[in-house]
Amino acid sequence: MSTTVPTKPEAEPTATAPRSRKGAATRARLLDAAQEEFEATGFLDARISDIAERAGLSHGSFYHYFESKEQVFREVAEAHGARLIAPDANPEPRVTTDQPELERIRRANRRFLQRYRENAPIMGVIEEVSRYNEHVNAAKIERQKHFAEQTETAIRRLQEQGVADTNVDPEIAAFALGSMIGRFAELWLVEKWADYDFDAAADQLTLLWANAIGLDESAVE
Repeated sequence: MSTTVPTKPEAEPTATAPRSRKGAATRARLLDAAQEEFEATGFLDARISDIAERAGLSHGSFYHYFESKEQVFREVAEAHGARLIAPDANPEPRVTTDQPELERIRRANRRFLQRYRENAPIMGVIEEVSRYNEHVNAAKIERQKHFAEQTETAIRRLQEQGVADTNVDPEIAAFALGSMIGRFAELWLVEKWADYDFDAAADQLTLLWANAIGLDESAVE
């Protein structure tokens, strides 16, 4: 009597990291194509076949680099999230140690708003997906925490220097100010709440920021 051992169903192809320069370039092309497709159709309606077509590749080629639409979207979202809070690679003019604190705050706010504006279409999709996708939301929260921690450190430094109101709780203020900037950017640049002049908007947010922490006028002259 013979026994037949059941065979396992054939596994789905698994995405692998590119091992060559050409492979890395192809993967980057897929990421760019995915962003374009997400911007054009949104996350839910985007199809892998359309992403591959935009990249000039076959449908099957997609799975050589990514396991799913969700994975490629997460990578697009995480890259843009990291860029929002990254420091300037080559700041011009360079920030100096004797630069007024208000100017430091203004530069940081302008940098964030400028990057958000440059990528508003995909940022709108990321904001939407973060409301129902646990992984994308977790990455967004982590980015916000990082931003808040940097802000909290800066507020504590200003308080120690005697140029910020010591009655302000640095942790709560950092959370509130970060939320203000992020939500303002979304409503203004994605939802098109109003058509504000960029410089005026950045200056007003900076003024609100400085007033919120009680920044002493002697530090902003």
